[in-house]
Amino acid sequence: MLEKCRDAKERWGGVSTIIDHWLEERQQLISVFVSLQGQEAGAPLNSSLSEFCVLLMDYLSSGHFEVYEQLLREGSEFADGSLERSQAIFPKIQPSTDASLDFNDHYGKLERPTLRQLCQLSKDLSALGEALEERFELEDQLIETLHNAHKDMV
Repeated sequence: MLEKCRDAKERWGGVSTIIDHWLEERQQLISVFVSLQGQEAGAPLNSSLSEFCVLLMDYLSSGHFEVYEQLLREGSEFADGSLERSQAIFPKIQPSTDASLDFNDHYGKLERPTLRQLCQLSKDLSALGEALEERFELEDQLIETLHNAHKDMV
């Protein structure tokens, strides 16, 4: 997942400051996610889990309220069919948004996790990781469809 994020930064870095910032947020999110998965049992979890949830919500918000809007605006300005192609991608992103919001609701303010919650956290992190990986691929398709087609004109 981290390698794919680096690839995305290499492909689209420098084209748009909003996209650059968003891809940096993605890389931070992945780094904290990987560190969470690698934590030993009994290690202090609260601060890193809370940090991850904050980063996750920031990443989702940036995507929905900044990046997607910019990409859609570009697609509508050029009226070259890219907007229509992108419309098929957006509904596929929603399940990972729902999974992320559920994860945040469940773990964002968890202060003293029980053993049962810690066991469930491992499973939930795994499921969330799969959802995020699919999301990142779909978002990369959006950037490719809506931004790269117009990068020389923007």
